[in-house]
Amino acid sequence: MAGDRKEGQKMPDTPQEFDVKEELGKLPHKPGVYIMHDAEDTILYVGKAKNLHSRVRSYFKENIGRGPQIDKMVSLIARFEYIVTDSELEALVLENNLIKEHCPKYNTLLKDDKTYPYIKVTLGEDFPRVMMVRQMKKDKAKYFGPFTNGGVKESIDLLNKLYQLRTCSRRLPRDCGKERPCLNYHIGQCCAPCQGTISKEAYAERIDKAIEFLNGKQQPVIKELKEKMQQASDNMDFEEAIKYRDLIESVKKVSETQKMSDNVGEDKDIIALAIDGNETVVQVFFLRNGKLIGREHFYMTQVEEPTADNILTSFVKQFYSGTPFIPREIMLQEAIGDMELVERWLTNKKGARVHLRVPLKGSKEKLVDLASRNAQLVLSQDRERIRREEGRTIGAVKEIEEILGISPLTRMEAFDISNTSGFANVGSMVVYEKGKPKRSDYRKFCMKTVAGPDDYACMQEVLTRRFRHGLDERAEMLRDAKSIGEDFGSFTKFPDLLLMDGGRGQVNIALQVLAELGISIPVCGMVKDDNHRTRGLYFNNVELPIDTHSEGFKLITRIQDEAHRFAITYHRSLRSKAQVHSVLDEIPGVGPSRRKALMKYFKSIEELRAADAAQIAEVPGITQRVAEEIYMFFRNKGEGTEQLYKEKSE
Repeated sequence: MAGDRKEGQKMPDTPQEFDVKEELGKLPHKPGVYIMHDAEDTILYVGKAKNLHSRVRSYFKENIGRGPQIDKMVSLIARFEYIVTDSELEALVLENNLIKEHCPKYNTLLKDDKTYPYIKVTLGEDFPRVMMVRQMKKDKAKYFGPFTNGGVKESIDLLNKLYQLRTCSRRLPRDCGKERPCLNYHIGQCCAPCQGTISKEAYAERIDKAIEFLNGKQQPVIKELKEKMQQASDNMDFEEAIKYRDLIESVKKVSETQKMSDNVGEDKDIIALAIDGNETVVQVFFLRNGKLIGREHFYMTQVEEPTADNILTSFVKQFYSGTPFIPREIMLQEAIGDMELVERWLTNKKGARVHLRVPLKGSKEKLVDLASRNAQLVLSQDRERIRREEGRTIGAVKEIEEILGISPLTRMEAFDISNTSGFANVGSMVVYEKGKPKRSDYRKFCMKTVAGPDDYACMQEVLTRRFRHGLDERAEMLRDAKSIGEDFGSFTKFPDLLLMDGGRGQVNIALQVLAELGISIPVCGMVKDDNHRTRGLYFNNVELPIDTHSEGFKLITRIQDEAHRFAITYHRSLRSKAQVHSVLDEIPGVGPSRRKALMKYFKSIEELRAADAAQIAEVPGITQRVAEEIYMFFRNKGEGTEQLYKEKSE
C-alpha cells in the first residue's frame, strides 16, 4: 500500500488489494518521489513531484494529451507508492538514484555507462606520480580532466619522459634501496627516487613543472627543450639533440589536440542533441581551461514524447549524477524543465556556483550549433553501423535459434580443454550474451582430479564444478531471500545453451553431468572437419548442417575460437611457470640461494657436470655433504640438464 516512507526502507510487498481512487485521496501535498508498479510488482516509472497530491492524480485524468506511451503505462499501473522528502531538491536526487537502480521501462534512460579518464597527480605522496584514473576521489591528489580516451596515455607518457617521473607503486621513502631500479631508470625515463638519487625537494620541482604543463602552459616547455637541443647540437651530441627534437614534436602533438579555445579560460560543457523518431543522440563538448579537450556522444531511449526539453532534462540529471566533475557553466541547446532546481542541485553537488545557460548568439551559440550538427552526424552514420552490428550479434543468434529450434538464446556458454600430453590440464569457460562476449563471466579451471591426457574426464570435472558452484550460489541466494536474477556470482546465471568443442562424445559427457545434477539445459556440439574447421552443429543426436557464409556460422566459429584461445592462453601461462624449474631444484639441499651460487661459479653446465665433489665444495655456501649430493646427482642423472642456464642469476 502506498505510504509515507523514508529513503532507505525496503520496498513493501505487493498488496493483495489496492484501491487507486482511495489511495489518490491519501496523497500528501508535499514534495517527494512516486513509484508506479504493474500487477507483477515491476517498477514501471519513477518520478518526482513538488506536490505529490497534484502530480500523481494527474496520471489518472483522461484526455490530457500525454501521448500513447504514457497512456499505455497508466493502463498497466496496479499500484503506486511514494516517498516524501523535505524539499524538491531532495526529491530530484532520490529520483535519480531510483532510476539508476531500477531502470524503469517508462523512464527516459541514458543508455551509455561511460566513465571518463582523468589525469591524477598523487600529491599526497612524498614522490608523486602522474597516472590515469577513472574516478575523482576526495584525497590530496590533483586531478585534470575529464578527457576523452584519446591522448590521455600519450600525455602521461610524455610527462614521464620530460621530467623522468616514477611510475612504480613502491612506498617511498620506506622502500628506498630495497630493490633494484626498474627498466625505466636504465633507459633514462625515471630519475629513480627509489634509490635515493634525487631529493624530495628536487623531485617536487619536476612535479610542479608537470602540473604547469597540464594547466596548458606548454610554450615554456618547448622553449626549454629547444635550448637543450641547440646546446646538444653545439656540443656535437647529435643523439641527445634528436631526443630533444622528438620530445618537442610530442609536446606539439599533445598541444594540437586542444585546438578550440575562448578568451575566458573557464571550464564548460556544451550539450546538444539530434532526434530521429525514437532514436536520440546527445553530444557533449568538454571545454577545460577554455580549450576544447574532447567530446563524447550518448544514446538515449525514451518513451515520452521525444522533445528536446524532455530528453535534455533526463540527460542532465542522469549524466551529472554519475560524473565526478561538474563545470561551472553548462550550455544547453534548449531550456530544460526545472532549470532553477537543477542548477541548485548541481551547485550543491559541486560545492560552487553552477550556471545552466541557453546561448542565443555569439561564439557560444555557434559551439552549441556545432555540437548539434555533430550529434546529427553521429545519428546518421551510426544507424548503418548499428544495423550491421545487430546482424553480427542478435541476427546471428536468431539464425542459431532457427537451426536448433530453441528460443530465446540470450546466454550461451562454451567449454574447451587444453593440455600437452596430459601435462597441466586446464579448462576454459567463455560466455556470450546476445551474441557478444561477456568477458567478466569467463572462467578458467585447473584440473584437480584428472591426471594424464583424458579430455572427457577433464570436461566432466569442469562442467561438474561449474554447475555445482552455480547450484550452491542459487541455494545461498534463496536462503537470503534474493532473486535468482540478481548477479550474486558469476556462476548463478545458467546458460540457455551449452556449446561443446567437439561432437557426440563431448555432448554426451555434458548431458551426463547435467542429468546427475538435475539440470535441464540444451547441449550442442561444434563439430570440426579433418582440417580442424567448424563444419556443423551436433544436436539431439543429429549433425545439423550450417551455411558457412551465414552470420550464425561466423558467430559459432568466433565462440569456438574464443574458447580455444582462452584455454590455451591459460595453459601456456602454467606451462611457462613450470619451465622455470631448474634441474638443480631436484637435488636435496639445493635451494634458490645455492642454485644461484652454483650458476655464478661455473660457466657452463658441462663444467659443473665435470667437476668433482671437492671442486663443487669450493662454491660459497655449498657444504661438503651438499657437494657430494650434487656430484652423485649428475653421475646418476646423465643428460637432459640444459635447462639449468636458462635461469640467469640476478
